[in-house]
Amino acid sequence: MKYYVIAGEASGDLHASNLIGCLKIYDSFAQFRGWGGNLMKTQGVEICKHINDLAFFGISEVIGNLRTISNNFKLCKQDIITFNPDVLILVDYPGFNLRIAKFAKLKGIKVFYYISPTIWAWHQSRIYFIKKFVDKMFVILPFEKEFYKKFNVDVEYEGHPLLDAIEHEQNNFLSKNEFCTKYNLLNKPIIAVLPGSRKNEIKRKLPLMMKVVNHFNEYQFVIAGTNSVPIDFYKQFLISDDVKIIFGKTYQILKIADTAIVTSGTATLETALFNVPQVVCYKTSFLTYVIAKIFVKVKYISLVNIILNKGAITELIQNKLTLKNLIKELKLLTNSSKREQIIEDYKKINSLIGSVGASQRIAKQMIDLLKSNIG
Repeated sequence: MKYYVIAGEASGDLHASNLIGCLKIYDSFAQFRGWGGNLMKTQGVEICKHINDLAFFGISEVIGNLRTISNNFKLCKQDIITFNPDVLILVDYPGFNLRIAKFAKLKGIKVFYYISPTIWAWHQSRIYFIKKFVDKMFVILPFEKEFYKKFNVDVEYEGHPLLDAIEHEQNNFLSKNEFCTKYNLLNKPIIAVLPGSRKNEIKRKLPLMMKVVNHFNEYQFVIAGTNSVPIDFYKQFLISDDVKIIFGKTYQILKIADTAIVTSGTATLETALFNVPQVVCYKTSFLTYVIAKIFVKVKYISLVNIILNKGAITELIQNKLTLKNLIKELKLLTNSSKREQIIEDYKKINSLIGSVGASQRIAKQMIDLLKSNIG
């Protein structure tokens, strides 16, 4: 069968690549084309548009790139028609993918959506759009199945694919000593810094994150860099030569980290799965923040707190993201009972998000639906 897969961000590229690898287990003649990154490319996907060209973050940045976004829609629609897939698999990235879902459905193409838009947080009206234009939704958070059920939408939940990604990466982990020697790390406890995957969010938060370095001389700070951002972009924000930037090794860094400073998003859940106490940082443009305050329907922004439905980890949002507050929270995490409580809460997350193998279970369901011509 022919599969057209669209992922617009690094996390989507990761989960899509794992799903594609599992689809090939059940369909040895599968052909793949789509939008994504290097991980999807490694799985044999013909990439029409790379995620590096799709990273528009926040209201103001989207407005400033409207012509590019419009051209992307035209390119994508034409490429789908030319490829003529048996199914379109959309991975997260709702602003783009929901419009493509409508286009594909009206063209008679079966539409699967993997990783639900966060309609439980805001823009709930999208659920009616999903009911109309998506043949089957595959969700990855434990509470999403019940949420959709309230609207009479039957979705599939098989656990969170992060567990698969982490298990795969762990096979390549070095021991702590080997890793520290390879990357010339100091013989100190490590504070991992996860500033995000987009230049815009890195620029907003990393300068402040780096200002705490001089207040924690007994720690080694390690920035988990993303391969889509050049090293010189990170270096402009460094205030100490002792800070290390290591690319493409986020999980290995978390494996040996003592504490973490994390930009909100999937990274908060990744950090929790490695049992690393963290403080969450979030800052966006004033316009984006004001709009979010009006429309967002959840109390928290980190997946850890959302899944647990409690403020298990501290979220420093917008004006609360100050040097004073960040230093205070980091000190609490490095030498207090709060650290122990966070690790205890992490255990509950592991019991909620399922078991390893979600990607393969979802792939099997997709293949079964396609073969039975229902879904």
